[in-house]
Amino acid sequence: MDPSSGTDVFSRRESEVRSYCRAWPAVFDTAEGSRLTDVDGRRYLDFFAGAGSLNYGHNHPVLQEALISYLRGNGITHALDVHTRAKAEFLRAFEEIVLAPRGLDHKVQFPGPTGTNAVEAALKLARKATGRSTIVSFSSGFHGMTLGALAVSGNVAKRSAAGVALGNTHPVPYDEPGRSVEDALEPLARLLRDPGFGVELPAGVIVETVQGEGGINVARPEWLRGLSTLCRRYGMVLIVDDVQMGVGRTGAFFSFEESGIEPDIVCLAKSISGYGLPMSLVLMRRDLDVWSPGEHNGTFRGNSPAFVTATEALRTFWRDEELPSRVQSLGERVAGELGVLVDEFPAELATRGRGLARALATPSAAHADAVVRRCFEQGLLLETAGASGDVVKLLPPLTVSDDDLATGLGVLAGSVRAVMAGSAALAG
Repeated sequence: MDPSSGTDVFSRRESEVRSYCRAWPAVFDTAEGSRLTDVDGRRYLDFFAGAGSLNYGHNHPVLQEALISYLRGNGITHALDVHTRAKAEFLRAFEEIVLAPRGLDHKVQFPGPTGTNAVEAALKLARKATGRSTIVSFSSGFHGMTLGALAVSGNVAKRSAAGVALGNTHPVPYDEPGRSVEDALEPLARLLRDPGFGVELPAGVIVETVQGEGGINVARPEWLRGLSTLCRRYGMVLIVDDVQMGVGRTGAFFSFEESGIEPDIVCLAKSISGYGLPMSLVLMRRDLDVWSPGEHNGTFRGNSPAFVTATEALRTFWRDEELPSRVQSLGERVAGELGVLVDEFPAELATRGRGLARALATPSAAHADAVVRRCFEQGLLLETAGASGDVVKLLPPLTVSDDDLATGLGVLAGSVRAVMAGSAALAG
């Protein structure tokens, strides 16, 4: 047997912290578009997309060619934050294709390669710019695994791994669609206006317009507008964490565009490189750029190959409205198919989402795990989400073909029906 096909080396040498491989016990080898192939030649349909890092699918040929050409030309790979041609071309493309058409004049910071790097920088910048220390966060939010990002995250299991107290934050409830916008915002509004709570005026608020890890919880546009109004009224920096939901996942390039708000700071990562290469950005209003040189840095903030694929992705997918329109159309199709399942099991299932970020809420984590496991056995990759792990989460590539989408939804539907048929055993 080919030694590369075995899993013994992973159990022998890799840390127990590994997670996704436990749900998907395969050794993957190659990938193209919406498909992966393991070392045994079995193919899988990917509705996970690198946790949202592969919005354009695996090894998109246009992005691949740009990357190969750059490397073959001995292009600079590692550059810290020195000026490079690759960075200049990315910044010009980002300015022309993303910022200018949306009337945004934000400056761009490259804080490090991951989303949590972007969140850490955003939190530090909000505190430095305002001279305040507290950050408001929301229930079920998730912003990363480093200490500052964990402090504003709501996942108890991940927070407990910090091993230290996580402070200088104050959580409030996320939007609740069943309530009026005023009622849903009242916990935060009262916190700000009532000195009896003993909470200092916050430096800022960090929010996901759609909570990915929290279970695809969707904030209403009017709730986001109300939140923006509160931030302006109390001089708080509004930070939108668009790490997973940005770069077209909800349709528009930024997930907040639908609401009409203009955040003070935006965090981007995951699919901004277009190719799954590590890259993150912090976008900030010009007046908030109060950093001193080198005050926040990182060895890998100048990942030039990521600049190359990011630039090509912007030029290929974002010069017109074709991709956003397709995402909206495919998202409605997914919502319709999930709605059929909800109609069959109205007391047990629920669905929610925007664009191609969709969720099927099940009765328990056992149900969600069983659905994901059964889907894997039939060659479909999905993950669970939600505070209790009871949500099946769908993040197919934005470029998924009609046939692949239909195939994946068919596998999911069959798996859900099979699991629900044995629901009594799971409940027991």
